[in-house]
Amino acid sequence: MRFLPHSEVAGPEDAPWLVLSNSLGSNLHMWDDQMETLTASHRVLRYDTRGHGKSASPTGPYSFDDLVGDVLAVMDANGVETARFVGLSQGGMTGMGLAIHHPERFSQMILCDCRADAPDFYVDMWTERIAKVRTGGLDAIADASLATWLNDEFRATHPHRVAEIRKMIVSNDPAGYIACCEALKTLDYLRQLRDAGVPITYVGGSADQAAMPEVMRAVAAATPGARYIEILGGHHLPNIDSAPAFNAILGEVL
Repeated sequence: MRFLPHSEVAGPEDAPWLVLSNSLGSNLHMWDDQMETLTASHRVLRYDTRGHGKSASPTGPYSFDDLVGDVLAVMDANGVETARFVGLSQGGMTGMGLAIHHPERFSQMILCDCRADAPDFYVDMWTERIAKVRTGGLDAIADASLATWLNDEFRATHPHRVAEIRKMIVSNDPAGYIACCEALKTLDYLRQLRDAGVPITYVGGSADQAAMPEVMRAVAAATPGARYIEILGGHHLPNIDSAPAFNAILGEVL
């Protein structure tokens, strides 16, 4: 039986569909700051990546074929034939796979803070991350993740929100997290982006150290007709630490 992630739907029933795909270590609530903006004009389908949030954790390791298939499965289960798509980090990488292999299901994409390949240093980073989680659980990587995800100003001025986000990280299944890390080690979409059949806008934080601006520019250059928009001061999750700027981009692009 096909795996089906946990999902939630909000917004007007007669509005166009929009699918949201979350980053590694988060869940569908990473998009909470966008929901008021998006549900004003879209029927929003957001889901928890396998191994995250309320989704189950099938036995790993996972592949991007698995993650791509999960999006199609959750769309089918909700009666969504075609949609717009917004994904960030691992969710953005999943969007690349969808744009390359299933363009007929999507009319437009915004892919954020996501690289498209896995050079040796990147594979080594995930190997080290997996070892830390196996030894110390998700608590062992939570604080480092927060420092990568959110800029210093946001972390200093929003302590309660940061605490909520940390709780979101550690609430995930370590086995599911590790299985997703294994998928990231196999990332190989850069050379295939020339075949992407969906209009794509890339968005990235100017201070993102996980998917740096030069990486995002290279990804956009490899994608026919794509453009890249940079959010000044944003880190890896600019939808949270720079939400007003991020939401303004969503409104303009969508």
